Amino acid sequence: MPKLLASATLLIVLFYSCSKKPLESFQKEVEVPEFKAVNVKTSIPKREFRGAWVATIANIDWPSQKGLSSEVQKKEFRDIVKHHKGRGINALIVQVRAASDAFYAKSKEPWSEWLMGEQGKGPQPFYDPLEFMIEEAHQEGLEFHAWLNLNRGKHRLAGSVMNNHLIYTKPEWFIGYGDYQLYNFGLPEVRSYIIDVVMNIVREYDVDGIHFDDYFYPYKVTGLELEDHAAFAKYPNGFRNIEDWRRNNIDLIIKGISDAIKREKSWVSFGISPFGVWRNRSDDPLGSETKGGQPSYDLLFADTRKWAIEGWIDYIAPQIYFPFEHNLVPYGTLTDWWTKNHGKAKLYIGHGVYRVEGNSSTKAWKDPNQIPRQVDYNRYSSGVDGSIFYNTNTFIKNNLGLADSIATRYKYPALVPEVNGLGKGQVQTPKGLLLTNIKEGVKLSWENEKPVGFKNVVYRFKEGEALNAGDPKHILAITLSSEYIDKTRRTNTVYIYMVTTVNRWNKESEPIFIRH
Repeated sequence: MPKLLASATLLIVLFYSCSKKPLESFQKEVEVPEFKAVNVKTSIPKREFRGAWVATIANIDWPSQKGLSSEVQKKEFRDIVKHHKGRGINALIVQVRAASDAFYAKSKEPWSEWLMGEQGKGPQPFYDPLEFMIEEAHQEGLEFHAWLNLNRGKHRLAGSVMNNHLIYTKPEWFIGYGDYQLYNFGLPEVRSYIIDVVMNIVREYDVDGIHFDDYFYPYKVTGLELEDHAAFAKYPNGFRNIEDWRRNNIDLIIKGISDAIKREKSWVSFGISPFGVWRNRSDDPLGSETKGGQPSYDLLFADTRKWAIEGWIDYIAPQIYFPFEHNLVPYGTLTDWWTKNHGKAKLYIGHGVYRVEGNSSTKAWKDPNQIPRQVDYNRYSSGVDGSIFYNTNTFIKNNLGLADSIATRYKYPALVPEVNGLGKGQVQTPKGLLLTNIKEGVKLSWENEKPVGFKNVVYRFKEGEALNAGDPKHILAITLSSEYIDKTRRTNTVYIYMVTTVNRWNKESEPIFIRH
């Protein structure tokens, strides 16, 4: 944020009205004095990732059931966007690939059965859900992260699978594990296929992020063996230990996706939301002082800490779905560990709001302040840059007033953290700021440089106040539009308005000012 803006002559168009006469206008040139912006952090963060997961598998969050008309599906999603925005959420993480299927049209994989009730059947009348959802989120100023399941070819709850699905045309790519068909990550062609699926979305859709959850190799089920020994024998890649080999297989996928995204669209974030425990300290001195039952490193073969340390991912959002009082995995203990081990990645914490329930058998989840306390803890923990809530339906239900409590903490708008990427410094300051008195209030308008798609931030200060761009209390709006109507100003008060542009990497421009 710059320290100084040179004086400029700006044009202010003023309207006035006379009794029983239509509004007339006149133009007046006003000499604008020098303004100096500062950027001082306050107790309320101006940059904070405030995300919500929208699960589509088994119709958990959206659509509410199979077979709904396109208009009903659209309405349900619009309602989700409006609800979340009203609670201060600024990013949606929407599941668009649940089990080698698609909630989007530009895909080689079949339409998901959780859309219309039958795998391969598209919406009626036709529309592209992903294009629609991205546009709706963006219009309301929310980021859209496409959430893909990594490991499933067939989910245990699947009611229909097409005859030409990969599990039938490429059966050698999959491993049976209980009621699931899971990808065999030891095969080079499988890893290439997964990277291609991701990059198709990045190229074809205007997503702000790509997101994987905690499913890599499967959670261990007693009595079941993972039958990938043949692939290990054929493609050992220099490894003698099958567990190290499995971890390397996932490493190759994560690194491959990371590199490909940065080459294609470096502003697109790549994030992972793993099981909260990387390793227990009882197994590794670098691990957390916890007793997690299925650490991601040891049993899911996902070296999540490594990906963050190496900068292969832009953010990591460990699922810390435990209360402060948990005797094996306390929320505070694990959060503190991640603040020291997130490396080059931004750290957002995943919260299990679905567990909040007045009838819960766990006392801590009956506490209406459990999740709000966790959000507060994050804010006062150095290194935590936000929260993500699972799941949307629970959040909307507002169990124990949870969503209301979160909304009080998200009272003021927040920008999401910046994305590290090539070209992030290229951000153009808006220009030509004009102010017009209209019946509804004061209309601000300005011009943005191309390319379009940038957000704009509108600030308002009372004359004499420090022009602190670091204080979100002064943000009136974060908007895609190049105009804004201030309906709340007081007629007897002089204000300084400030406008900035935010580019695709979420870097903010120098400001322009106008006084009124």
